[in-house]
Amino acid sequence: MILETFLLIAVAALICEWIDSSLGMGYGTILSPLLLIFGFSPAEVVPAILITQAIGGFSASIFHHKQGNACFSLSKNEISEDLKTVFVITSLGVVATIIAAYIGTTIPKNILSGYIGFLVLIMGFFILLNFRFVYSTGKMLIVGVVSAFNKGLSGGGFGPIVTGGQIVLGKEHKQAIACTTAAEPLICIAGFLTYLFLKGASGFSLMLALGAGAIIAGPIGALTTKKISRHKLRVIVGVLMLVLGVLTLLKVFNVIGLNIFA
Repeated sequence: MILETFLLIAVAALICEWIDSSLGMGYGTILSPLLLIFGFSPAEVVPAILITQAIGGFSASIFHHKQGNACFSLSKNEISEDLKTVFVITSLGVVATIIAAYIGTTIPKNILSGYIGFLVLIMGFFILLNFRFVYSTGKMLIVGVVSAFNKGLSGGGFGPIVTGGQIVLGKEHKQAIACTTAAEPLICIAGFLTYLFLKGASGFSLMLALGAGAIIAGPIGALTTKKISRHKLRVIVGVLMLVLGVLTLLKVFNVIGLNIFA
């Protein structure tokens, strides 16, 4: 990978991780179709997104805690409510991610790319319409499983479901964003290790480029959460996801060809 390409991908990862860590969604959901449009294969894109989001999410979680957006304290006598939420989300989510990652290594490239494009398109509509999932606390496990399955299969689709679901349950949006960010590293690592075990890893230069941008964005995203207008950023992300979803589906059906980096 030439230096110009490396830097461009790193900047894209920085922007997407900033959006993700400040809004609770957007890293994999935006980057996955974007990299597919640019000519990378799903076998390169999904593992690279999973491992680099684990890095970026861990960094952002630390700073969300320091900024007071959520409390992830753990002591002998008490576990914070925010940390309990993270445990609920990840408990069955890890299993769902492993299953999805296995499926992702066995299905044809075009089918997986099409699923990613369709998922991004739907998520774009959900975000723009300010869609909210109506469910009780007992359904949080189901939300975690569904969102983690999307994550393991496509690299995206986790944040919009989990963040929105928590807000419906009454959690303040800053806490919901921070909890989603904190839940992602373990789920992402599980998915990455599954890909690594089943097919090995490829695209190490892509991982390095994405990782360089993602780890820088964590502190910025946590700070932004305290000040950002969620409505404005939601509209920007929603429109961008609609565009990326349409472009990805057009590429799957050979209407366009944008192998910029391939």
